[in-house]
Amino acid sequence: MVALSRSDYPRPLHPLHAIFLAFPLPLFAGALISDFAYRASFHIQWANFSSWLIAGGLVGGGFALIWSLINLFRRGPAGKGRLAIYFFVLLIMWGLGFVNALVHAKDAWATMPEGLYLSAITTLLALVAAWIGYSGFRTGDVR
Repeated sequence: MVALSRSDYPRPLHPLHAIFLAFPLPLFAGALISDFAYRASFHIQWANFSSWLIAGGLVGGGFALIWSLINLFRRGPAGKGRLAIYFFVLLIMWGLGFVNALVHAKDAWATMPEGLYLSAITTLLALVAAWIGYSGFRTGDVR
């Protein structure tokens, strides 16, 4: 009996990698929503919520970033393009999220409007990273 493998089926993420990738998008989106709430009400607690949500997104995104770096080096030369794009989107998302955390560490009045803009950009990058990650990677020649 011969087992056949088709190379046109996308290979899903490892379940643990998928769990780590699930953190940044809702947490960065929550930070964006709480930045909008702070802009509308100027209650300092909204800025505190943003800071904690960004920190959580950085933790989950950091583990997903490390996992994608390991996958980038484990994969052979074929099919590294999409993995490299995925890694760099995660890297830029994490870097801007870290800058966003530093901006939100300032006084609450000083976080606007930079914190709002950075939260929007990191949310968009988290969406792109999740889209690339959950859409699957090509397996290449597996037998």
